[in-house]
Amino acid sequence: MRPDTPAENVDHNAEAARLERTAGLYPEDAEHLLLQAAAHRELAGDRTAASALYDRLLSSPEPLENPHLVRALKASNLWEYGHEAEARAIIDGVRAASPRHPAPWMIVAESLESHDELEAAEATFTDGLTLLLGAGAQPPKSTLPLLQGRHRVRRMLGAAHDEWDTLADTLHSSPISLDELHDPKRVWSLGSDNPAELQAEIGRLRAELGAYREALSRPFPVAVLHWPTAELEELLSAYPALTAEYPSHKEHLAALEDALRELSASGTPNLGIVTGTVPSYEAFAASEGTSPDDPTLLPQYATTLAARGRAAAWPPERGAACWCGSGQGYEGCHGTLETTEASKKPYLSQRSHRAGKQGSGDHVRLRDRGPQP
Repeated sequence: MRPDTPAENVDHNAEAARLERTAGLYPEDAEHLLLQAAAHRELAGDRTAASALYDRLLSSPEPLENPHLVRALKASNLWEYGHEAEARAIIDGVRAASPRHPAPWMIVAESLESHDELEAAEATFTDGLTLLLGAGAQPPKSTLPLLQGRHRVRRMLGAAHDEWDTLADTLHSSPISLDELHDPKRVWSLGSDNPAELQAEIGRLRAELGAYREALSRPFPVAVLHWPTAELEELLSAYPALTAEYPSHKEHLAALEDALRELSASGTPNLGIVTGTVPSYEAFAASEGTSPDDPTLLPQYATTLAARGRAAAWPPERGAACWCGSGQGYEGCHGTLETTEASKKPYLSQRSHRAGKQGSGDHVRLRDRGPQP
């Protein structure tokens, strides 16, 4: 699947098969890739195949990064095709394990909510937030879906606002307030004879529910290749022929940011950054039967990293660290308005390598880029 394929045009079975093949080639990325493959199998309606992928992960001899998330997703999937008792048992186990990541709590709570277990869903949201929210005034961004989900369920239960509901309202940025969005009376419009009204309500609900699953099934991004300082020095020392591609590290970073801004301005969605390492690049070159000093290999390497789930979304979230690794916030580093002036400098005629159509080996020139594929 091309990285810019619209979600509605995705062949979910074909994409799941591609992800499974990629997981076989790169076992170190198998957990992330197989979770994505399972999400596509669910979207294709093949829940049995999705369960098989979850079982494959859980039976792996290698330790999982987030086993509780895998179990939560398995439970949610099982309940959707008639295995309620097994799903409930797994859900109870996930809750008892008290995972320190918000995603398992979110999946379990939404599963309970979708089956009208509102009291249990509210208790699950509350337990997760109690465990994960520290004493700080600003909760981590990863916990916001839990706050909003709890607010939604409590509105359905008719519960009075508490401090966490107020916090959820405060942090909500949509023009429609959470109280209005979660008003139980809005559900009545789901039975309306007006197609436009019905579609609007469905859209509002979908905007909130299943955010984690949507992320899993999203096409891999159009990603630009980033080399940290030490890696770029090692790369150019080993392969001097690539010096023309990267005149200096500072210029490499400026070109990368400028390329992403131009892609964004042209309407290209789902942008990201993949970080290269010399050993990984050499291994990729060997797998392609090509010398690492071949510059046409660089965009293919970026594509492979993106397809393996190694891309970080661009631009970073507000307040997040800059992608360049400086330790500064993005807004005070490469996200400053002054950075947009970089495109006027001569060094930005260098090439910026990005993930495009798989195997295409395309280059993006910042000065003379043609129409986007």
